[in-house]
Amino acid sequence: MGVINCTPDSFHEASRAHSFELAVERGLRLAQEGADCLDIGGQSTRPGSEAVPPDVERSRVIGVIQSLARQVKVPISIDTDKASIAAEALDAGARIINDVTALRGDPGMAAVAARADRVVLMHMLGLSPKTMQLDPSYDDCVREVKSFLRERLDAFVCAGGRADRVWVDPGIGFGKTVDHNVLLIRRLGEFSEIAPVLIGASRKSLFGKITPDTGPHDRLAGSLAVAAWACLSGAAVVRVHDVADTNRLLKTLCALAGVR
Repeated sequence: MGVINCTPDSFHEASRAHSFELAVERGLRLAQEGADCLDIGGQSTRPGSEAVPPDVERSRVIGVIQSLARQVKVPISIDTDKASIAAEALDAGARIINDVTALRGDPGMAAVAARADRVVLMHMLGLSPKTMQLDPSYDDCVREVKSFLRERLDAFVCAGGRADRVWVDPGIGFGKTVDHNVLLIRRLGEFSEIAPVLIGASRKSLFGKITPDTGPHDRLAGSLAVAAWACLSGAAVVRVHDVADTNRLLKTLCALAGVR
């Protein structure tokens, strides 16, 4: 899953495509580099970020989705916590809904998500990226994240959704310390008991704490290490900024393992 941030403030500056032309260009490039789907977002969810009004988010993403849906063969995902944006994105050609609140942030989201080909349910501590990193704590991080994702999957099914259309995401960096993140990645395979797993760790701050760096631009090696671990742990999807490098890595791993 290739990331297209239609924002001026996402944490990885090189991923920002804060004009229609740049976003479409990035989407076409990522598809050419081997992305199996494109995740388009118009609101940053970095720690401490503020929500943006729906009209701003709409103006950033809907035209980009319409354009890319006409030009690429891979499915398009909308990264949003707003039901109205998700519904317009599906009408514009998106097929996947990626909601960092796991359908909790907007009471209308579950009904919209039931229309999508795929839905990503992600764990986040609380409901807001603005406050999620304020002293996150758990009694048993893995058990609690798994329990949350099972509950959200059940809630989606109760709202009319299909369980076989769900990907679950443990939410690396969304209300977790470095130790929490490392533990979740180490035990990533356990989440496949719930549903196919998507992981998004690309370029995140945990890498700068494992091996000190000067910012997101220094974190390709760590990101590739996690992509490899995720592949070997049975993850279905890795959400990344660096599609070409990740694609080469995964193809090499699969060749060595003798699988496709």
